[in-house]
Order: sequence, then structure tokens, then C-alpha cells
Amino acid sequence: MKAILSGMRVVEASAFVAAPLGGMTLAQLGADVIRIDAIGGGLDYRRWPVTKDNASLFWAGLNKSKRSVAINFRSSEGSELAKQIITAPGKEAGMLLTNFPPKGWLSYEDLSAVRPDLIQLTVQGDRHGGSAVDYTVNPAIGLPFLTGPADSNTPANHVLPAWDLVTGQMAALGLLAAERHRTRTGEGQHAKIALADAAMAVMGHLGFIAEAQLGEERERFGNYLYGAYGCDFVTADNERVMVIGLTKRQWKSLCVATGTEQAMVDLAIKLGRDFSKEGDRFESREDISAYFNAYVSKHKYVDIEKVFNQNSVCWSKYDTVKGMVETNSDCSLANPMFSQIHQPGIGSYMAAGAPWSFSAFERMPAKPAPKLGEQTDEVLADVVGLSAAEIGKLHDKGIVAGPES
Repeated sequence: MKAILSGMRVVEASAFVAAPLGGMTLAQLGADVIRIDAIGGGLDYRRWPVTKDNASLFWAGLNKSKRSVAINFRSSEGSELAKQIITAPGKEAGMLLTNFPPKGWLSYEDLSAVRPDLIQLTVQGDRHGGSAVDYTVNPAIGLPFLTGPADSNTPANHVLPAWDLVTGQMAALGLLAAERHRTRTGEGQHAKIALADAAMAVMGHLGFIAEAQLGEERERFGNYLYGAYGCDFVTADNERVMVIGLTKRQWKSLCVATGTEQAMVDLAIKLGRDFSKEGDRFESREDISAYFNAYVSKHKYVDIEKVFNQNSVCWSKYDTVKGMVETNSDCSLANPMFSQIHQPGIGSYMAAGAPWSFSAFERMPAKPAPKLGEQTDEVLADVVGLSAAEIGKLHDKGIVAGPES
């Protein structure tokens, strides 16, 4: 099946989230992404969550649709082989994505000497090339002191590696931008993106940095939506729901559904505020919430669901991951983004493909991650041009490995 990035070849040398996610994003759009790992697996090959047999669901999840080559690149022959894969000819090849230090067989200077139009994108921890991960970057930018209950004095770290995810998408975008420049000019280049810079860029985009520079230090507000109206409530049968009144339309729908239209007009007059303004709704959040809580707490979830949906309220139910998988139709094969795959070493389960839907291309189904080294021989033959005899010798010397049994 032809996809929007069909014909592009990217070599990936990576671990953990950002770089593997960037590579998988390109792979799920049709690029041929070849992941090079050490024989026996790299740093993230057993990363949790894992099955009872210690097979990594994390590794399988972030390497779907790629090809895998296992090389002993600590040997001179192995590192030279890795370089050949990276610099192999092809108009849409010669692209490298890595989050390892750009030295040795990943040296841009050495690689571009062989292929001057090479595009290399290196994901770094910080802009100086130092080590950093999501769970050190997030504490440094202040968000843990804005997360959690309003009366808490301790930081609350999130479980979602948000900055890794943002950086992974930026890495994919950076490669595509550099490839567009190369198509126009023939020039390759070494691009770098730092995890810490990606996080700080987003903090700037959302106004956090300017707010602090202008002398404001934001407080914790618990589960309230900052700057507008949003809060969570417990139904009569102990289900928790989140309601949002960010836009005027959302606000009106919420008031109509809860029968509080006139009450909110009266409350706004009493407080001297204008609830058509989102900031006024935020400043009045506690008074407003008393009315919505009175409504939600007296009704069962099934009734809340019916009324909210009938009135186009922006809302959701708090659910567990297991609950989402079992009950949410968007997290099922009814959603064309998902496919049932058989992942070697793990079994059959539902996996997500690319979230994009292009009108000019059919949506590509999700494909399982390869076994470690599954395409070693294939890549050495097709990309590097080695014969079966030459490949056999490399196996005999322990320079390369095929898939684990």
C-alpha cells in the first residue's frame, strides 16, 4: 500500500521515547525506518511495562512498522557496517535519527564525508549536549508545583512523558523540514533538538514564561481549568465527571443542561462579574461550582450522560485505562486508527497506527514491531548490497545477528 512518505528511508539509532517515537511516526506514514540496535538489544529493549515473560510492551509499542538490524557496532567492522547502512545511496535515503551522542559511528562529520547530502537529526537532553530525561526536565520548569491539590505544598510529577512526546514529534518534523531543504538545494545538514528546549519552548508558547517575567507566580488550582471554567464533580452513584465551559457556547450548554441559566445570571450580578468572559468565570469558579455540584450530586451517572449529550455539553467521565479499553468505542477496532496485530513474543492485541487521515491516501494499518534483528540479512542485502556469503561470514564472526528464537 502506497503511503504519503513511501520511498523515504530513515535510519534510527535510539532508545527510550523521543527518538523512537519520531522514527515510528515516519514509519507509520510509510517511510522505511531501519532501527539499528546492539546484538541482544539496546538500553530500552526490556523497558517496562513488560509481559510475564519480560517482553517489553514499551519497546513493541514504539517500534511498530520499522525494520530491525542487530549489529555489534562496538567492533570496528560492525561500526563500519552501520555507517554503510546510514550512508547507502538513494535519492530519499541518507537520513539519520538518533538520541545518542554524535560521535564514533554516529559522527556527522565522518558520515557526511561519505555522503555530503546526509541529514542527521540528534535529540539531546539539553542544548549543551548534556544528559536530561522527561523526569528531570519537568521538575526544572515548574509544572510539578502547579500540579495536584490546591492545598498541597509538595511537587507532583506527572506519569505522562509529555516533553518526550513533544520532542519526538518535533524530531520527525525537523527531519521532514531538512529533507525538503535538501530536495530544493541538494544540501544535507546536522540538526539538533534538545528535550529541555522543546519543553521551554512550549512553556513560552503557553504564556508561562511571560507570566513569570511580568511578576506573577501562578498558584495551584487543583482540577479547575485555569483561566476559564472547568471542574469535576461526583454523581449520586459515585462516578466522577469533568465539565468544561471554556467557550461561550460550552458555557451556555452547561448552564442549560443543569437548569442554572437564571441562577448564573443572578450570580454574575451579585458578584459584579460578566460570565460571558472566561476570566470572570474562572475568578468565580468556587461560587459557580456550588450550583453545578448541587445538580450533579443529585443525579446518577446515566442521567447525567443523557442530559449532557442531549445539550452538547463539553464533558467526560473519569475512567481508568482498563475501563477505557473495555468501554470506550474510540479505543476499539471501530476506530480505523486501530488494528488487531500479532506481536511476536507477546501475542495478539489492538495497536494504534498513525492518527492522520489523508484524503489522497488510504490509512495504513498498524504493523507489529519487528523482532530484534529480524531484517538484518534483508537490509544488508538490499541496502548495503552484500551477498549471502558475505552476510554469512558476518554472522559467523558475531558482527551481526538475526532474530531471536
